[in-house]
Amino acid sequence: MTSPASICLLRTSAIGDVTHVVPLVRTLQTAWPQTRLTWIIGKLERRLVGDLPGIDFVTFNKGTGWPGMREVYRNLPSTGFDALLQMQVALRSNLLSLGIRASRRIGYDHARSKDLHGMVINERIPARSGEHVLDALGSFCEPLGLKQTQVRWDIPIPEEAHAWAAEKLPGDQRTLLVSPTSSHALRNWEVSRYAQVMDHAAAKGWRVVLVGGPSANERAMANAILSVVRRKPLDLTGKDTLKQLLAMLTRAHMLLTPDSGPMHMANAVGCKVLGLHAASNPDRSGPYSDRRWCVNKYDAAARKYLGKPASEIPWGAKIEKPGVMGLISVDSVVERFEACASFLDE
Repeated sequence: MTSPASICLLRTSAIGDVTHVVPLVRTLQTAWPQTRLTWIIGKLERRLVGDLPGIDFVTFNKGTGWPGMREVYRNLPSTGFDALLQMQVALRSNLLSLGIRASRRIGYDHARSKDLHGMVINERIPARSGEHVLDALGSFCEPLGLKQTQVRWDIPIPEEAHAWAAEKLPGDQRTLLVSPTSSHALRNWEVSRYAQVMDHAAAKGWRVVLVGGPSANERAMANAILSVVRRKPLDLTGKDTLKQLLAMLTRAHMLLTPDSGPMHMANAVGCKVLGLHAASNPDRSGPYSDRRWCVNKYDAAARKYLGKPASEIPWGAKIEKPGVMGLISVDSVVERFEACASFLDE
């Protein structure tokens, strides 16, 4: 197939999903190095991937409504695009896409469409169930005649971010990063349970580091953990940038986290992920490359809260119910921690 002159990617959020788009970008760049790629992205998310080479980034400030959309349009080429990859089905993104000129408008299959998505596209990706989110996003190149056969990130990390991480985490001591807060509160684990696992790791000689963003919720979670943990960790909550976190993840040996953006950042740089899954299905949204160290109580959650096994509920259904994360015991997390630690010793 002749390479398109230009492609617009529309995926503004969130951190994890933006991380999943990077392998698709690599696939497009490898197949068609001369194709001009433009990525419409959120302000925060651009801080993570906005220095990917060979891409024109256009920031969409989601909080500004129509003025923010008009600002996006002003920064797009007047000639339009050969293809738009409309990779976000939220109503706001569907409305935003209406002002993007493209002859081919590729979106999700019928089952994954919502919020008028079908009205803003004229082609669809293959209808598949049981896919990881990264594979679903990767399939957006298939209507163009490509196939994503390799998954590669190589997200740039500035030298100053590496230097900052080396200063905070000197030497080669085994290091557990704990990112305890998801943007979805019902995916968060209990404070006392985080503290028990962190104390266990510290007792085993691991350096334990508490990380998170600057939001009030993340600071409150960190403070709650610090108030009950017996062996005080290094607290870097709200003190790092996304690039500095990425650099720390290259030095750390394991990340403990619920389903969240840092989970996918860790996976992208090869850090082992001890993921906590009950509200969401790790086979759909867990760490893409290696889910061996995750605690998976999704099926138990489906049986308890929905009255049926996970195999009988829609793929990707969230079970964000009060108390669902209580299905994950401290012992089950310690067991995965020890299993991963033994693997690292091999």
